Amino acid sequence: MGAARQEAPALKIENVSIRFGDFKAIKNVSTSVGKNEARFFIGPNGAGKTTILDAICGKNHVSEGKILFFSDKGERDVSRMKEYAISDLGIGRKFQAPSVFTGITIEENMELAVAKRHSLYSTTFRRLTKESREYMNYCLDFIGLSDKRFSYPGSLSHGEKQWLEIGMILASRPKLMLLDEPVAGMGRRETEKTAEMLKNIKKECSIIVVEHDMQFAKEVSDTVTVFHEGEILDEGTMDTVQKNQKVIDVYLGRG
Repeated sequence: MGAARQEAPALKIENVSIRFGDFKAIKNVSTSVGKNEARFFIGPNGAGKTTILDAICGKNHVSEGKILFFSDKGERDVSRMKEYAISDLGIGRKFQAPSVFTGITIEENMELAVAKRHSLYSTTFRRLTKESREYMNYCLDFIGLSDKRFSYPGSLSHGEKQWLEIGMILASRPKLMLLDEPVAGMGRRETEKTAEMLKNIKKECSIIVVEHDMQFAKEVSDTVTVFHEGEILDEGTMDTVQKNQKVIDVYLGRG
């Protein structure tokens, strides 16, 4: 009997370097993220976490190496693709500051996200299918904003705005969700609710999170990758990397 066939990961980063002029921000980084895995990128400011996240969604140019995304459409090197094409493959990105549309209602924001074509035209002139509307309603329930669907985003708390944006990414049915500090500025109760959300979301797709809240990382992550000066310092479970003296010295020991 032959060896069991290993399942392809969701994402594979192979020897990636990223330069800005003469500055090498990322140096020969390699890692892979499994399907339905919650991967956390941690490390001090300037370590390269957001830089690599930006490369995955096409915002940063990869100088060397490649980033392979595995989907129903096969293996694609997203480091050679435009942002819109990467998004169409099923990679959804949430930036640090919420980027919702403040001039339309919460429901209209969700309609825009769930529409097959991500344009105002598609939601203004074409009705959502019954199945799409049901899924949008599910997403609104999931993020706890059904009762506020006809309100405008300006009326939401900071945490609720973050949840709305997570809901909008979820509504586009991603295969991989990229989140940059999703609980920054949240109180502990909102952070705990976000942790529960992500634990449920990872049943549907893989997640990569850049985060500084170590309690949140410990609660949600399957694996953490510790970055320092553009390189991977350590990788493993939160419990494992917390015991690494180098990680303590450069990051965790700072308070």
